[in-house]
Amino acid sequence: MTDTNLEQATKLVEAAVADPSKKPEIVGFFDEATYTITYVVHDPATSEAAIIDSVLDYRPNSGRTSFASADKVIEYVNSKNLKVSWLLETHAHADHLSAAPYLQEKLGGKLAIGKAITTVQDVFGKLFNAGTEFQRDGSQFDHLFEDGDTFKIGTLDAVALHVPGHTPADIAYVIGDAVFLGDTMFMPDYGTARADFPGGDARQLFKSIKRLLELPRETRLFMCHDYKAPGRDTYAWESTVGAQRDGNVHVHDGVVEDEFVEWRQARDATLDLPELIMPSVQVNIRGGHMPAPESNGVSYIKIPVNAV
Repeated sequence: MTDTNLEQATKLVEAAVADPSKKPEIVGFFDEATYTITYVVHDPATSEAAIIDSVLDYRPNSGRTSFASADKVIEYVNSKNLKVSWLLETHAHADHLSAAPYLQEKLGGKLAIGKAITTVQDVFGKLFNAGTEFQRDGSQFDHLFEDGDTFKIGTLDAVALHVPGHTPADIAYVIGDAVFLGDTMFMPDYGTARADFPGGDARQLFKSIKRLLELPRETRLFMCHDYKAPGRDTYAWESTVGAQRDGNVHVHDGVVEDEFVEWRQARDATLDLPELIMPSVQVNIRGGHMPAPESNGVSYIKIPVNAV
């Protein structure tokens, strides 16, 4: 069966490789506290930009939030006189809180995520007993992408690819010759993301990764996280399809699906939950907004006891 959406993404990459004016300018902001990279991606011709996977600073011991990480992004955007068109989330992160509402207030732009966020909202809405007032229809976001949806950042063409497995809602954004692939893969020496969260699936993850690796070898890949693999001295977050196919320690060429699934499931069974999963998911399924304040005007993060 022909994957027309992948073909569309391939043509977009090939066009950008052939014509550098179709390539985006990309700057990554690394948050060492959560090992997350936020990207500002802009069109040199029009200065229109997208911000991908922003970080809200959060102290779990006090429940206090701050905006130092987001303010660095704002400072850069303003210094370059960029106009933000999109605030893109690759998925509802379990390891950091999104700063999208703060950035939207300061810079504008439409907040978007994959359409399958509704599945994630339903699962975690039940876990956190969010009640009927919590809408599970994705309405907290301005736009929900389906597989193959196209959009623009100025004159740059972009396409969204649904890549479930880590979560049901993961989306990779292909912008020119660059792909922002969320938590599907990490740098080649670190491998791939876990697939044991509710709705995750190691077999789906393998298929999603292999789909991305069908893009041209020169396609640039931008990671959402880097944990600095043993033996590497510096953090890194840019790779290529070719480098991943040749050297990813979990899914290089020659690794078959059953082999990957068996290894990934065994590995995931040894992992603890991320430190910030409880606050992160509750906030991120709401588009980065805190739960509604209670009668005393304070928002609360719930922690289910003996439920996960």
